[in-house]
Amino acid sequence: PAYDRARAAVRYDDVARALVHRFKYGDRLDLTPMLGQWMARAGRELTREADALVPVPLHWRRLWARRFNQSAALAFAVGRAAGVPVLAESLKRVKATPQQVGLDKTERAHNVQGAFRVPPERKADVAGRRLILVDDVLTSGATVDACARALLRAGAAHVDVLVFARVVAGARATI
Repeated sequence: PAYDRARAAVRYDDVARALVHRFKYGDRLDLTPMLGQWMARAGRELTREADALVPVPLHWRRLWARRFNQSAALAFAVGRAAGVPVLAESLKRVKATPQQVGLDKTERAHNVQGAFRVPPERKADVAGRRLILVDDVLTSGATVDACARALLRAGAAHVDVLVFARVVAGARATI
């Protein structure tokens, strides 16, 4: 991947799925501080070295329909907990893409190809900086990889990823 390291607070299981769905689709913004604290704890190694957090952006149409960007809400919560600034406008989703749910790894990568860009007036925000992309769930990594590529093209020195939950294929509980 284009990013260097990725950290998640939890494995994506039934409990994590319920939390993410309530937060993302059920207007449960009251979950933001708790999820952000868990992420800040899981990403402590990354945030100690970071210059800024960058939330994965939504296309304006999806933002309008959902009314908030869950990744931005998480980024601000992590930023408060870790003392790292958030660059909420430095990465834009310039292409409306279908949701990734139900797509395989190759389809996901193709779906987000060319979807993200750093606006020319924001390149100075990212140039030479150590950044952390923030998202809610890491599945195949296609979205954060596309975002990382856009940030690196704009001159970012280093890109890591911090998510609330990571999908682990074939994972089983060890109990």
